[in-house]
Amino acid sequence: MYTRVVDASFPSSLALAVQVLKNGGLVAFPTDTVYGVGALVSRPESVKRIYVVKGRPAEKAIPVLVADVHQLSLVASDVPPLALSLAEAFWPGGLTLVLPKAPSVSPVITAGGPTVAVRIPNHPVALELIRQVGVPVATTSANRSGSPSPKTAAEVESQLAGWIEVILDGGPVPGGVESTVLDLTSPQPVVLRKGAIPVDEIEKVVGRSLVLHSP
Repeated sequence: MYTRVVDASFPSSLALAVQVLKNGGLVAFPTDTVYGVGALVSRPESVKRIYVVKGRPAEKAIPVLVADVHQLSLVASDVPPLALSLAEAFWPGGLTLVLPKAPSVSPVITAGGPTVAVRIPNHPVALELIRQVGVPVATTSANRSGSPSPKTAAEVESQLAGWIEVILDGGPVPGGVESTVLDLTSPQPVVLRKGAIPVDEIEKVVGRSLVLHSP
């Protein structure tokens, strides 16, 4: 397979990436943390390819990126009011919410589990791509499992060239800290991973102390 690397600043590049995703292909693109590789959530066979391309264990679920809060209902069910309050406070940005998955979400994405991890990325290229395809995008870091997460298109190309259809080059990503992961599937919210959004800031919105997960 020939992998095309295209400049994300050109509208034609976004149009190409959108068409590839809609046709079931894989696209790598910049986010606010690292470069991700994504497939449409409506294309479980394409999501399966992400596992193959990365050498990712099948028991590791793939997070989902949405363009706005309205898309939450496409991947999550029984969205609590607290999730909407947290989204208003911290999205787009480095907070991933774990919610009950919608029945339409393939178990391929959730590794067979009942929950889905969702966030809105704070990066213009990622947001515009998801907006243009019109549905959430299952996305994980665009690297081979166990290798460093890429912060440039060249780093993606060095690992995934020949495996995916398109790499959107949006320049180096800001990088830094991974997202904070908060599980909202039980009455008591649980911090599964500390990250970009400080726990005390989340607690201000939640209105109480949070439980920290002990691995």
